[in-house]
Amino acid sequence: MLASTTLSDLLSTLLDRRPFGRKFEDGREIKEICLALQTESDETSGWKLASTILNRYRMLDRDRKIAFFEFLNDELDLDAARVADLANTYGSDPSPKNFRALSKASEPRRQALFRQLNEAPGATAQIVRLRRDLLALLEERPEFARTDHDIVHLLRSWFNRGFLVMRQINWESPASILEKIIAYEAVHEIGTWDDLRRRLQPTDRRCFAFFHPAMPDEPLIFVEVALTCGVPNSIQSVLSEEREAMDAEDADTAVFYSISNCQAGLAGVSFGNSLIKQVVRDLSHDLPNIRAFVTLSPIPGLMRWLKNEGTPHSGDDPRGIERLAAKYLLDAKAADGLPLDPVARFHLGNGAIVHAIHSDADHSESGLVRSSGVMVNYKYDLSRIAQNTLRFSKRREVVATSSVKNLAKRAAVASGGPATLPIGMRTRRE
Repeated sequence: MLASTTLSDLLSTLLDRRPFGRKFEDGREIKEICLALQTESDETSGWKLASTILNRYRMLDRDRKIAFFEFLNDELDLDAARVADLANTYGSDPSPKNFRALSKASEPRRQALFRQLNEAPGATAQIVRLRRDLLALLEERPEFARTDHDIVHLLRSWFNRGFLVMRQINWESPASILEKIIAYEAVHEIGTWDDLRRRLQPTDRRCFAFFHPAMPDEPLIFVEVALTCGVPNSIQSVLSEEREAMDAEDADTAVFYSISNCQAGLAGVSFGNSLIKQVVRDLSHDLPNIRAFVTLSPIPGLMRWLKNEGTPHSGDDPRGIERLAAKYLLDAKAADGLPLDPVARFHLGNGAIVHAIHSDADHSESGLVRSSGVMVNYKYDLSRIAQNTLRFSKRREVVATSSVKNLAKRAAVASGGPATLPIGMRTRRE
């Protein structure tokens, strides 16, 4: 039995805040109510104003939401001149009084407003949805990134790992949660309830999710796990309807084959790293027979990269596409020096290594379009996670097995490139 169930129930009971049972009418414009909230000292009146603002926001059309964000962005921004004056004063006299004044002035008024809004029952989920709307506007209104920065700053505090509760999702979980697992699955579509049951009910399948006490019925992120003998080389074998379930005690490998973020409004607030490490710790405790922890991951940017590079490839040459995939994962870099592939950045940043590459591993339409059906195993070696994370973060070093490095070398030779990998890719044998 996984730990933290009692804590989960306790936190949910203490912190689950439900919306007020009735709406509080206020004829003022939403902007006026926000300004009134910022000067309100009575707690109950503040809750009512905050609830009114959030309820009013939900009813705004797109143009009025834009006007609301303009108000937050411009009228509740920093007073830069005052901050500069207070910074000079503090520089001349770094007293506690001057520090407090500078610190207060350095926080935009909209940040204090969001803190007040979050005190209303049920407000956290509504603020997450508000940010989802804001993100959808950033491309056309990039100046709104100032407001987004403040919301993210608060969300990272509110959704600190210490507040998150991990729960196992199984076939006995509430139907409302199961429906959300189907809806939020972002890697391998869950087509039917029978499909979902095959992922949750057998003894060799697990699913874990993070929840927040303020959003007890909304998963934040979840990971699906297959318990297997050996490392699988295709998603077809993992999700096959004909496969025979095995006893969990007979497995030696835990395979993370799908990780899905559930809340668009929490983009940039990272949970995946903590979730995987917590699952590894709990599975290691509950199933000591599990010796290996690996992923079976998509390579979403492969075909786009090959097209941009003008690199020829053929679906009839499985080893050829594996070599190109290895070169992409080890060599292709973004402007910041990190791997171009987003899934690679995530797992390598968490301390995993590139373990193996498999062609013909994903027959789905999206798998064929994104990577010509190629998938990759990232391996989490518990004894080396910290070391690998440090090497990746400090030196941008991609750790890979010798077989993957050899594939990348052969791809370089075939394309007329150097036979040896760049220094950043010359990693020790795994």
